[in-house]
Amino acid sequence: MTETTIGIGGAAESTDMVLNIGPQHPSTHGVLRLKLVLDGERIQQAEPVIGYMHRGAEKLFEARDYRQIIMLANRHDWLSAFSNELGVVMAVERMLGMEVPERAVWTRTLLAELNRVLNHLMFLGSYPLELGGITPMFHAFREREELQAVMEEVSGGRMHYMFNRVGGLKEDLPAGWLGRAGDAVASVRSRMDVYDRLVLGNEIFRGRTRGVGVLSPEAVHAYGVSGPIARASGVDFDLRRDEPYLAYGELQDTLQVVTRTEGDCLARFECLLEQTHNALDLADACLDRMAGLEPGPINQRLPKVLKAPEGHTYAWTENPLGVNGYYLVSTGEKTPYRLKLRSASFNNIQALTELLPGTLVADMVAILGSLFFVVGDIDK
Repeated sequence: MTETTIGIGGAAESTDMVLNIGPQHPSTHGVLRLKLVLDGERIQQAEPVIGYMHRGAEKLFEARDYRQIIMLANRHDWLSAFSNELGVVMAVERMLGMEVPERAVWTRTLLAELNRVLNHLMFLGSYPLELGGITPMFHAFREREELQAVMEEVSGGRMHYMFNRVGGLKEDLPAGWLGRAGDAVASVRSRMDVYDRLVLGNEIFRGRTRGVGVLSPEAVHAYGVSGPIARASGVDFDLRRDEPYLAYGELQDTLQVVTRTEGDCLARFECLLEQTHNALDLADACLDRMAGLEPGPINQRLPKVLKAPEGHTYAWTENPLGVNGYYLVSTGEKTPYRLKLRSASFNNIQALTELLPGTLVADMVAILGSLFFVVGDIDK
């Protein structure tokens, strides 16, 4: 006796479907794959599949000396290159017990905040783009270009600045640069209300983001989420205030830690926008202070072969995307025995396994874009 199945009819509607978003997809900011299990239009499970851009940076650190590893650490988060360099040189300087000249401390703080603005502008423009609004992207690139010009003038690089050195900075600032940097900051600030009016004032944008992708404070702590994403969920933590480094201890009156309690996509965008405003204020405060500094060295003289003493140390910084940590182990040689990099994007993206189940596929792009990650920072 032969049985023949003619059709399955409505039974197919209850069958789970596995959908791959990526690894190359317009909404993923790079080579990231999301493996989704769907029941109709609703996501049942979500798994971020990472590693497509892995280049073994931590292993390469072990075969490069302390000057060369700056170049490697510069590149994993290509929107925050200056801040990436900073954590490495701070860890090495801590191992050496080295004091950095005051002029270098203030210049590093200024450039770190300008780099923060550059990073945030990219996401302030690209997030609305993913939700269907192309105009903010053009504004973001115009503002970025003004700041890129002053960063390029001082360092010679547009993305990978390579301006930090163990003991300070590569060289002193060009003549008149402080004035040009101040003009660029003022120009960008004068047009930042575009995002308040054009994006936050848009009812479609608010409808797509309010109440969508709510991340609880408990999930923030469980996954090690940090930066504006954590603060949007009410986790009030910022290393610049809570464990000041560089010149942040003297900028507490200007520094504002922006928080929200809603924890949704809209709150994350608002935190990012307000943090950009405050970064411009911090840059202005640094410029004012540097204008009154006496002339002096911008770096320390180093031996031809630089060796860190035997031991280990940990340095962490408040990078634009969150907390970056650098665990350095030395055996007294000219190369690190181990340099473990804790990148913000890696932890932040893991929260997708908590955020996406139960939501609609249409909201997936809104949630994914609001996590403000760089794929190279995930994979290292």
